[in-house]
Amino acid sequence: MKGVRQLLLSSIPARLAYGMITLGIFFKVQQTTTSISLAGLAVGLNTLASSVSVGIRSAFIDRYGLTWPLRVLVPSYAALIVFFNYADTKFSLITISLVLGAVAPPINLAVRPLWKVVVPESKQRTIFAIDTAVMSATAVIGPVLVTSLALSDSPKVALNSCAAAMLLGGIALALLKVTRTWVPEKKEEGAAHLLKMPAIRLLIAEGIFIGLAYGLFETGIPAFTTIEGVAQRTGLIFAVMAVFNIFGSLLAGLISKKITPLRAFRSTYLFWVIVCAPLAITNPDWTLLIISGLLGLAGGMQMVFYWEIVEAVRPQGTASSAIGWLWTFEGTAMALGAAISGFISETFSPRYCLAAMSLCVLIGYVIIANGHKLLSKADRLPTQVEDEEALNTALDKTN
Repeated sequence: MKGVRQLLLSSIPARLAYGMITLGIFFKVQQTTTSISLAGLAVGLNTLASSVSVGIRSAFIDRYGLTWPLRVLVPSYAALIVFFNYADTKFSLITISLVLGAVAPPINLAVRPLWKVVVPESKQRTIFAIDTAVMSATAVIGPVLVTSLALSDSPKVALNSCAAAMLLGGIALALLKVTRTWVPEKKEEGAAHLLKMPAIRLLIAEGIFIGLAYGLFETGIPAFTTIEGVAQRTGLIFAVMAVFNIFGSLLAGLISKKITPLRAFRSTYLFWVIVCAPLAITNPDWTLLIISGLLGLAGGMQMVFYWEIVEAVRPQGTASSAIGWLWTFEGTAMALGAAISGFISETFSPRYCLAAMSLCVLIGYVIIANGHKLLSKADRLPTQVEDEEALNTALDKTN
């Protein structure tokens, strides 16, 4: 199908760019300033700006469509990456990192609803499987590619490649007919605002601690490998995690018709807690690779069931804004985790960051265990549409 091929190919470069940007920022700042703390701060501010603005961007998409957000933000983002790449002062690096997050193009928010337009419902599972294979490749190649380029004799090639990939993919996606003609879902009349719903508030509370956990991990790992003198292993660690994340998403998709999202979410959450427990006693060798793979597997399963829960409890007409507002809180916490992780790693030890991640995941589990009754709408088997929507959203979140 022509529409499938066009949407699939146009999304690849932009997703690859998102797979490269975080480590690209980290290594650029660390190499320029020789400070892991500043590198962590730059990553944290980038994530903070992205998360604070994503709720607004997603609400705009739900109301006005996809065309103009892509046409304006994609070129701006690519240009800023190039400016950042050639900046050489602490102030400019930190400032541009912040602005980059604020103007991040809504690639995943754009792709997610378009599959339902491009293919009939009976074929969406097949398309999602193909899309999974493509995203698994970008999730693996992105961190490995940017690490290899950033640590090469020409480190500027890393972020220049990232900018080129975003420009190519973003513009291609914006020019597609399905993007230009997409009509947002109609809102449910009389529905309460998302932030006033107890179920959404519970997910926000849990998401804050999970955001902290991922922020601590995202910066703690490159800090760990850099301090131990094996920075080249950073991309491999994240790549292993990304591959197993995809496997986890697919595994969850296979069993999602046999168990309710809420029960599956709580069960896999406990597995996640157990896997996180020994993280702080690993080393940046085969031990961390194994734990990272298990974390990816657990996280991949978690995300599918999580988005099935969101699909069950959110009002109609909030497909993008529900994701956006949840990410606003989770991403802000993730930014905080990334920012303090660099300082903790450089001043004390990266192991404290990894231990704190394990604790945050445990707290998230306790929150869900105590408040699961608020998510009772998800304690049923999902419909075909909800199942596919959740799988697609979870896979989009891998980049």
